[in-house]
This record gives sequence, structure tokens and C-alpha cells, in this order.
Amino acid sequence: MKLSCPHFNECGGCSLLDMSSEEQLHLKENEMELLFSPVLKEHSPAIDYKDIYKGAVASPDPYYYRNKMEFSFGDAMKNGPLTLGLHKKKSFYDVLTTDSCVLAHPDFNEIVKATLSFFSERKIPYVRKRSHEGILRHLLVRRGRNTGELLIDLVTTTQGGEAFETLLPLWRDKLLSLSLENRIVSILHTKNDSLADAVIDEGTEVLYGGLSFHDTVLSLSFEISPFSFFQTNTRGAEELYSYVRELAKSVLSERPGLIYDLYCGTGTITQLMSPSAEKVVGVEIVEEAVEKARLNAKENGIGNVSFIASDVFVALDSLLEKPDLIILDPPREGVQKKSLDKILSYEVENIIYISCKPKSLARDLPFFFEKGYSPVSMKLFDMFPFTGNVETVCLMSRVDGK
Repeated sequence: MKLSCPHFNECGGCSLLDMSSEEQLHLKENEMELLFSPVLKEHSPAIDYKDIYKGAVASPDPYYYRNKMEFSFGDAMKNGPLTLGLHKKKSFYDVLTTDSCVLAHPDFNEIVKATLSFFSERKIPYVRKRSHEGILRHLLVRRGRNTGELLIDLVTTTQGGEAFETLLPLWRDKLLSLSLENRIVSILHTKNDSLADAVIDEGTEVLYGGLSFHDTVLSLSFEISPFSFFQTNTRGAEELYSYVRELAKSVLSERPGLIYDLYCGTGTITQLMSPSAEKVVGVEIVEEAVEKARLNAKENGIGNVSFIASDVFVALDSLLEKPDLIILDPPREGVQKKSLDKILSYEVENIIYISCKPKSLARDLPFFFEKGYSPVSMKLFDMFPFTGNVETVCLMSRVDGK
């Protein structure tokens, strides 16, 4: 079944909604070949991209796959009525009310409608980007794909004062009265007076439930806080993590060893690798995520993992033992050169690089070649259907004699 969206071609959220899953995969496969083939040809001519390419995996959920959305308050035209949703394509200012989005679960659309109606009726102003005056900034909605739990967080400035604070219980009650498929377990209010147009936590209060929600991945349970990193496509992540786990098992087939999971977020991969290793060490700069990772590992009964809350570059100075495998899952900008130099100095036999921005991986590949590594396999995972983005998993091994 092919779904449509009234905002397609106007909204910046997706660009490939008019394509089937097969057409999208074919397009992304071609783009990845065009991206990586020249890199291989320049730095390692003996390797042909088609020889290392292991195929593409479609998202198990083609629609409604996003478990997290950050909606913005604004207007669709200058001095127009209040809107809540996503930015117009190529626009920094104009915001469309996207209450029919097919990327996120329909419950998200109902929450957007109810929130927009509530604050529109009371004429609450949104924050103007030039003057920084106003109250409403963002609405964050997160969902446990496998648990059906919902977390909702309203992000505002403090300019509304006590008068605005008195409205929050009424907004909360309106949300709780909605007829939803999933179950609301957390309603929060986050204050953010920063100048940046981003969701920044400068103090969060609980209006209902707790400060987090839960989801499961491949039989493991995870408690997730509002701002912790967690893959936005849960079932797609299960496909990707299963593949990474099999790669780890194959390169550690002779004996379980030590694994470093760098940029580990809430420790999902760290814990999933634990059966294949003597010990797994996860490193993540976001302290909140590391706290959750430790808690989740304890609740899952996993004892051979540990976590370090630090920048990877700094943490590697204290990790003196040579690992048997390194897993990299960096943010979109990839691995910083100074960190990559330290990572490669371990001279481990195998490195698994997971990239949500293939251009960053293509940029980093020459540094691996310089240190004696060659890509052995590359597989694509369409974690972001209807967008131009794709996740790549690349296994790199040291060349004999290097």
C-alpha cells in the first residue's frame, strides 16, 4: 500500500515519497557506488566496490517508522497563524503544520493537532528567530516501537512566567484525554532560553509520569530519557544490529575478546555485543546517555560491559589495553581526525564502522588506507525511508604485512 502526504514537495521532511521501497533502494545503491568507487579507485585500485558490496536491506517499517520527532512552532508565512510541525523545504523561518505525516506513528499527528489547537486558542506566541521574543519553541515526541510507550516534551522559553505555567496542567490533561493507540507514560516541560534553534535542556519538569520511557531491541530492554540518542527506526535498527553482531562473531570466532564500542550512545550495541566478548567497553560523551547505559545493562543482567562518560579522544588515553575489535558509530560528521589517529594506533585486526552519513565515511576511508586497512564488506540499511539518507556498515581489516 502506497500512502500520500498533503505536505509532500512542500515539507522538508522527506523527498522520495513518490517512490516505492524498491525504487528508493535502487537509487541509494547507485548513489553509494558513485560515492565510494572513486575513493577506492584513488586509494586502493585493487579493490572494486562491487566486490565488497553486500547488498541493501529495506526498512521493515516502510511507513510510520520514526520513533522520535522534533516539531517546531512558527508560522507558514510572515505574521500568519501559529503552526506546529516541520520546516518548509529550504526554509529557515517558515514552518508547516505537519499533522498528516507518514514518517511517524499516527499518534504523533494527534498530539500535534491537540497541542497546536490548545496554544492557538490561547494566542501563545512562538519564539521569533530574529528578536528571540516569544514562548513556544519545540514539541518533542518519542515512542517505544515495541512497548507502545510515549514521551511528550514541550520546550519553551521562560518568558511566559507564572501565567504560562498555569496553562501546563490544562495542556497535559488535554493530551491525556486523547484516544491514542499507544500509552502516554511521560509528559514533560523543558525550559530553553538559549539563542540556538535547537532542543536544549536548561531544566525539565515532570507534568505526568516519569522522566523516561522504555523500548526493547532484540530482547534487551532500554530506558530512554528525552535527549538520549536512540536509533529513530527501531525495527530497522534491529536488522542493522543483528548484522553487526554477526560480523563481530565472525571476526572473533577463535575466541571472545575485548571490544571497544566508541560513540556508544545509550549502550545498545555495547550490550548486544556482550555474548561475543570477554568484555565490551562503551565510550560516550553525553553523561545522561552513559547513566542510562549503565542502568540498562544492570537491568538486562549484563555484567561484562562498562561505560566511560568522556570524549572519545580523551577516553582513549586511559584505554591502554589493545582491543580485539573496535566498533565505531559516530555522529553524522564522522570521526574527528585526532580521534581517528588514536583509534588506528591500536592496530587492531578489524574495525566495524557504522555511518549514518556515508559522505563522512568516504572522507575517513583514506586515513584507514594509510594505516594499512582495507574495506572487506559494505552493506546498506535503509533506516530512513522516503529521505535521501541511508546507513552503511563497513568492515575493515588490516592488510597482511602492514
